[in-house]
Amino acid sequence: MALAPVTPPTRIVCILLPRFNMMSLVSLLEPVRIANYLSATPLYDTEYCSADGDRITASNGMSVACAPLPDKLSQDDLVLVIASWGAEHYTGRALPAWLRRQERLGIRLCAVEMAPYIFARAGLLAGRQATAHWAYLPGFQELFPDVLGVEQLFTIDRRIMTCAGSTGALDFMQHVIRTQHGDAMMGEISDNLLHPPRSDISPQRQTMGRGLEGLPPVVSAAIGMMDAHLSEPLSVPDVATRVGLSQRQLERQFKRAMGCSVVQFGLVLRLQHARVLLISTDLGVREIAAASGFNSLSHFAYAFRNCFGRRPSEYRQAWPESKDAPSWPGTLSNYIETLRQASAKG
Repeated sequence: MALAPVTPPTRIVCILLPRFNMMSLVSLLEPVRIANYLSATPLYDTEYCSADGDRITASNGMSVACAPLPDKLSQDDLVLVIASWGAEHYTGRALPAWLRRQERLGIRLCAVEMAPYIFARAGLLAGRQATAHWAYLPGFQELFPDVLGVEQLFTIDRRIMTCAGSTGALDFMQHVIRTQHGDAMMGEISDNLLHPPRSDISPQRQTMGRGLEGLPPVVSAAIGMMDAHLSEPLSVPDVATRVGLSQRQLERQFKRAMGCSVVQFGLVLRLQHARVLLISTDLGVREIAAASGFNSLSHFAYAFRNCFGRRPSEYRQAWPESKDAPSWPGTLSNYIETLRQASAKG
């Protein structure tokens, strides 16, 4: 009796950029490692490559030895481009040209975390739905209006994919394995990871700075509407009408869930939006103020400094080259607590 032919393992090519997120890389590869562990024959082969040197250092200081970009790929291969800090300003030419060539050849390509910036500049995302890590997604949408930016874990548009990174990479790779090897294999991998898989459209953020207990649906809906109208903020009565409550009811539920008023939280959302635009775009401070719903530059500058302890102009780099580590002072939870205490005193 002839033995069934053994299917060769899928080749996974990880393209690493300087300051990439090690958690994203590990989250992509752990499901693959477990798949190989559970299988009688290896299902996946992994290799590390880069256009930026033979040893690439992650944001946590660990480094990975890398080969040059491969000359030849097959349509069964999967290319994962993994980028984080600084990728929004990446100027290398070799990688975008290589990616365009692979796209023309029909190779599967996935941009992870901040790599969608590189894909967009290479012309690979025009007219497509794409995601990136939520902290940079507003800047991404501002720079690339021809891309439909969505805040979810991952997107798949034929052979072009994007992934938000971090633990969202677990969900993306579980989806890939499920597509290739079925529900049973994916289920066993999920049990080994202690990570039930989430769908591609699952939201990236859950708590909005208020702990892990979750938010009432009405408050969550109100926040979603406010987040969708940052440049032209909705009035509180308008938000209340849209979620089906009176203004008084909305304010009461919002105060109980968030510890501050609707107006105060809307201010926090707009300031967070402005902060992302400052570090991920070249827009002027006045343009960013307008894009964040501020009619007055002086009001914007005052509110920004009050929230983050820095002038807007001092926030143009999230991780300057002169510093060993990034700094992102001013958390949502701390600022909301400051607002709550101020309201209590008033």
